Amino acid sequence: MGQIQLLAQMTDEQVAAGGIIAALIAFISAFAMLFAVLGLFFMACYWKVFSKAGQPGWAAFVPIYNVVVLLQIVGRPGWWFFLLCIPFVNAIVGIIVVLDLAKSYGKDNAFAAGLIILGPIFLPILAFGSAEYQGPAALAGDAAAGGGDAGGAPVDAGEPPAEG
Repeated sequence: MGQIQLLAQMTDEQVAAGGIIAALIAFISAFAMLFAVLGLFFMACYWKVFSKAGQPGWAAFVPIYNVVVLLQIVGRPGWWFFLLCIPFVNAIVGIIVVLDLAKSYGKDNAFAAGLIILGPIFLPILAFGSAEYQGPAALAGDAAAGGGDAGGAPVDAGEPPAEG
């Protein structure tokens, strides 16, 4: 009986404040659920990307280690992880890593641009599509700052081609 009397004594402002708080909690809960579903979706995509490259798929679920594995897949050194922790530098390094990732799976720069701009669409295409791992692009000389020809072999202009 005491609770009913307490509810009857609430003013309109108190009732409105309670409704606003309930709406905020519902909004935050829905946003958290969406964030969790998207996170699991991306982890599943990276699981497949890692598996195609011969790396353990479960690494996609381990924070920090998943970035180290991604750097191994594209052929970049592990210390690049620290570059990804520096503001503004991380954007440039991230773009280079995505370019290398696309090239590691035999995709071109247009696909890499799709990964950067429309990641939720292009990452599942890379993960579940027919793309096969070609090897680390950064080690093959196909990196943005690297050299070499399209096959990854170094170009040596100083020697004439060997004859048959």
